[in-house]
Amino acid sequence: MKWEKLKPPEPDEPMCCCECDNHQYGCCCDCEDLDEAFNRWLKNKPTKSGCQPAVLRAIIDNLEVSMIPALLLLPVLLRVAALHYLLGLIILTALPGLVLWYYYATHRKKKRTLFFLTLALYSLAHMYYLFITEILPRGDVSQLQLCAVTAGMIFTIVSLIHTKRGPGFVTASLYEAHSHSKEGKEESTQVNGSIQSEASSGLQITKETQTTNWSRCPVCKIMRPPRAGHCRTCGSCVQRLDHHCIWCCRINSCVGQANHRSFLLTLCVFVLTSLYGISLVLCSLCPQQYLMTALFYCPGVYGQFSTALCFTCAWYSSIVTGGLLYLLVVQVLNISFNVTEREAQLALRYKAGQSRLWGLVINTGEHSRGFYQNWVEFLTMADASVSPRSSLTDLV
Repeated sequence: MKWEKLKPPEPDEPMCCCECDNHQYGCCCDCEDLDEAFNRWLKNKPTKSGCQPAVLRAIIDNLEVSMIPALLLLPVLLRVAALHYLLGLIILTALPGLVLWYYYATHRKKKRTLFFLTLALYSLAHMYYLFITEILPRGDVSQLQLCAVTAGMIFTIVSLIHTKRGPGFVTASLYEAHSHSKEGKEESTQVNGSIQSEASSGLQITKETQTTNWSRCPVCKIMRPPRAGHCRTCGSCVQRLDHHCIWCCRINSCVGQANHRSFLLTLCVFVLTSLYGISLVLCSLCPQQYLMTALFYCPGVYGQFSTALCFTCAWYSSIVTGGLLYLLVVQVLNISFNVTEREAQLALRYKAGQSRLWGLVINTGEHSRGFYQNWVEFLTMADASVSPRSSLTDLV
């Protein structure tokens, strides 16, 4: 990638509202074409002949109209796959590749999009709808089990909303607050109005060491704390950057220090709820089979279209759950070794880490303090940008 794409706008260049994430009308702007079309409409002037396709294209891009065919096609493909087990095998095998192909064909020019998040929420709602309309009337699911599945689904959405609150972006005020806190610690070391010479020299060394841990981002031009990283998609530095997740957060965002715990909680709740729901479906469709074998062998399930559709959706849910389960295992291992996904990728690039557990985790050995201390640090870390001195305008 060329450096020009990563270069931030110059201070004297005006920034459009679509380039600012916090602008309330940013999603409706396309800089020139859309603004000119609305200005002509307000002034009762006819639009230019070549401007209408550009305006239509801008509206389609901003309103994610290209998501509609994917949302309509998913239930159709699932119903076609329920007609025969060979069709189900072909469609479910090709479905992940088909989704990725459609994404790159319609969204490859967009750095931030709601494609995967919308598809995931739509799939979750569609599976729950089939569970209510097809499995519940069979009488094999009790009210307590229904409440457990419903509570798990609601808890997943609530946890996802909490993850949307932001990863913890690095701001210029963060370094200023860090400097003030260090000055306050120096003043607290004064005893009877004077500072001992030995303590003063020790504090000076400590201050220099902690200051050198902060580095200047070559793109943002701001000082950032240790383990922070710059996300090229979001265009900002994130505290303790783990990775950029295409599934969560507002219009595609990062997983960082502020939302890493809620991201892990979302994965856990979703995987547990999905596994429990799949087990209820299989126990209702294949009561004579063991739970572990019912997904692979369930005689008579294709005798009725409704049971075949539920069985196909159970397979679809298993594929999605398997992918998220792998992500959850990698996240748990990374936390156990106190390494972020970004640090693991950098260690692989520069050959500075050791591959452990069949390549599931890269141990850099830089921040690890033992299994217990690593988890204590993860569970007790706080967003440094949120402090008593920070105002509401500083929050991202």
